[in-house]
Amino acid sequence: MSGVLIKLGKAEMEMKKRKERSWKNKGFSLIFSIILVFSILGTFVFSVARKISAEMSSSAIYNLSESLGLIKGTIQAILTKEAEFQKLLAKEITMIEEPEKFIRSYEKNRTMVRVSLIFSGETEGVSNIGDTFSEKELDFSAGNMVEGLPVSQSYINSLGTWAYTIKCPVIKDNEEIAALYVEYIYDSFDEALPGSFYNGNAMLYVMDAKSERMVLKPKGMGERTAGHLNLQDFYRANNIMEPNLQAEVAARMKVGKDIMFYHDIRDKDSLIYMWAVNGGGIYLVGYVPIEAIQQEGRAVNQNILIVVLVMLTAFLLCCLLYYLNKRQQDRVRRERETEREIHNKQLAEALQAAQIASKSKTTFLSNMSHDIRTPMNAILGFTTLLAKDADNPAKVREYTRKITASGQHLLSLINDVLDVSKIESGKVVLTMGEFTLNDLVSSVDAIIRPMANARDQNFEVDVTGIKHEYLVGDETRINQILINLLSNAVKYTPRGGNIWFRIIGLPQRSNQYEHIRIEVEDDGYGMTPEYLEMIFEAFTRAENSTTNKVQGTGLGMAITKNIVELMGGTIQVSSEVDKGSIFRVELELRIPEGETDREFWGRNGIFRILAVDDDAENCRNIQMLMSNTEVVVDTATSGREALCLLWQKMDTDQAYNMILLDWKMPDMNGVETAKEIRNTISDTLPILFLTAYDGVDVEDEICHIEHAGILAKPFFVSAFKEKILEINAGQKMENLRPEAAGQADLNGLHFLVAEDNEINAEILSELLDVEGATCEIMENGQLVVERFEKAAEGEFDAILMDVQMPVMNGYEASRAIRALKRRDAGEIPIIAMTANAFAEDVKDALDAGMNVHVPKPIDMELLKNTINQYIQRIK
Repeated sequence: MSGVLIKLGKAEMEMKKRKERSWKNKGFSLIFSIILVFSILGTFVFSVARKISAEMSSSAIYNLSESLGLIKGTIQAILTKEAEFQKLLAKEITMIEEPEKFIRSYEKNRTMVRVSLIFSGETEGVSNIGDTFSEKELDFSAGNMVEGLPVSQSYINSLGTWAYTIKCPVIKDNEEIAALYVEYIYDSFDEALPGSFYNGNAMLYVMDAKSERMVLKPKGMGERTAGHLNLQDFYRANNIMEPNLQAEVAARMKVGKDIMFYHDIRDKDSLIYMWAVNGGGIYLVGYVPIEAIQQEGRAVNQNILIVVLVMLTAFLLCCLLYYLNKRQQDRVRRERETEREIHNKQLAEALQAAQIASKSKTTFLSNMSHDIRTPMNAILGFTTLLAKDADNPAKVREYTRKITASGQHLLSLINDVLDVSKIESGKVVLTMGEFTLNDLVSSVDAIIRPMANARDQNFEVDVTGIKHEYLVGDETRINQILINLLSNAVKYTPRGGNIWFRIIGLPQRSNQYEHIRIEVEDDGYGMTPEYLEMIFEAFTRAENSTTNKVQGTGLGMAITKNIVELMGGTIQVSSEVDKGSIFRVELELRIPEGETDREFWGRNGIFRILAVDDDAENCRNIQMLMSNTEVVVDTATSGREALCLLWQKMDTDQAYNMILLDWKMPDMNGVETAKEIRNTISDTLPILFLTAYDGVDVEDEICHIEHAGILAKPFFVSAFKEKILEINAGQKMENLRPEAAGQADLNGLHFLVAEDNEINAEILSELLDVEGATCEIMENGQLVVERFEKAAEGEFDAILMDVQMPVMNGYEASRAIRALKRRDAGEIPIIAMTANAFAEDVKDALDAGMNVHVPKPIDMELLKNTINQYIQRIK
């Protein structure tokens, strides 16, 4: 029995082996059958494909000739239209009284870049681009004609592109009175030519026949290869070096015939063509690979193959089932590899983008020193003067005012630097408020005049035609526009040059808006026409041996244009190299509502004034600005005339209450006139000297004249009112402003201060001391918490908390104080004082338990008002 079982087992094993061999044999047979079927099918398809390719090649060559003919016809049509239009233009010139003026004003376009006219009998003429034109620049010797008009040999024009000129006689009354020359560029052919030629496989150039130079490479006509500058370069680059062939080509080109021949180019059989246009004046030169010509034949062969493949689909599906599992695995593996590659590529792109962004921001912050140094220069300069004139209260107050104005401008610039995204995206928000042109001009003058003086430059300020001095707008942004324009004028003007700053009143379009033009002009280095086209783009600067020494970010003009347009205004610039530049900004600023304080003049005894200035325009401006005050303004243009008016009005009801006297006048200057008034007319009549200078020299000359002061030009009503108050009260306007009486008071208050910077701590301590308050300063948040915890209830009136400190920052310290188990821990005002001045910083301060946020640098008036708002003082 066991022997039988053993035999059965052996038989079963033998059967399995036979089945395996059978499956293997079937597999080999299947593979052999597939190979045989595909071999027979391939032989059939190959023979059919060759036959079709031969037939299609012949047809493709014919199509190539047709295509070249169409391109030739297109170019010929363009030349014909140009010639016909030029004839019409020449005919129009005969009917114009001033042809030269017409030519100069003719605007160029993308096709006609220069239009010139030479009168008969003359060798030179005029051009619409402003230069002197001569036919000597052109070569008409080739004899090319279009519609009977001579066509010049191709050349490279002033724009650096290939061009040609068509000459047309200007005939009037059957007599040639002039010749019209129009320069056209070959690049204009591009728009009329097909966008692609044999799917980009063919090569096509436009060649000037006489010079054999390639003057145009149309877009979409294959890739340009190095060396294709002229016909010989074309030969060398494509290894067409047979002398006989070149000689035959030259002979056919000489008589203006078309040429086509086969040649091997870069190991590819190709068809070279040279197609004559305009009687052989220019040629279409290029080649197309034979395989590109046969592409249509290959497409037919592919369609045949697809049909065959569709017929065998059922058979192939059965075979493919055998490999389905393996293919599925391969596909999954490839998909994972593809995903990994895509992910790696995205990571690389993200890294590159981050690096570019980081580099851009670093460059931006570094370059912003251009704009930051402008107000910083004024701050440092006036600080030096402040130390020098510390014993002169008037100068100390003046320097302090100018330092404050420069510091405010510097602060606005720093805010722009920190908020980079706002500038980069152009989303600058305007802060509208009421301001006076006097404050605006004074703050700008305080920054720019020291810069101009340091370079021995003459800086002149002129305000004319303004009807309303009080306006509504974003004073900081307008100030930024002026600083950008004027600081550039100073930097790009050589030593001893001139800079003019003008504010001009224009006719109002609406009674609610003042229409003004701001002009900044200099006689400096100037700018090229090329740079003028890109001056308002970010990070662009004029580049030459002179201006390269001037540092800057290249952002000033871009930001300026952005702000001007945000205000609804316009900015224009014109410039000539070595002659200077002028910027013009036009804005419409709203006139604030409300009546003029006319009672002011009566309260201060001002009913009639005399304005004396040798410039009549300045006198008219004073009358215009004072027109709403009910103050009568008489004018005189000389000292003699002023004395006559004073004599006439003296001891009458029309006597003058004040005199505005220009300091510098011909014949009798302001000082001489004032001395004559004191000697002969009045010892007490107030006199204000008008001067466009800083007043130092004037003070030295008028120090012996009683009841006299200085009023800076240009004249403004607000500045005039301040001087009147100063004269009447015997002190500066700052001490008499009505709002001063109600200012916040810190006298007797005691503060706990968190400040880790010693200099900032010293400044704050001194400022509080000036206000009559005391403080205890701790260098970190932990010490503040410990000191408050030990303090008696009510010992401190408030806590002034810095945010960024070591050990424990301001947020953590505020939370710790609010968490203390004592009654006043939740009530004592905590005021954040930090340079982190963005909206999110204010929110973080409030979330930490602070009452209010005051940004650095500290504005003492704001701090005083804030403290008094949150401190409940026990009377």
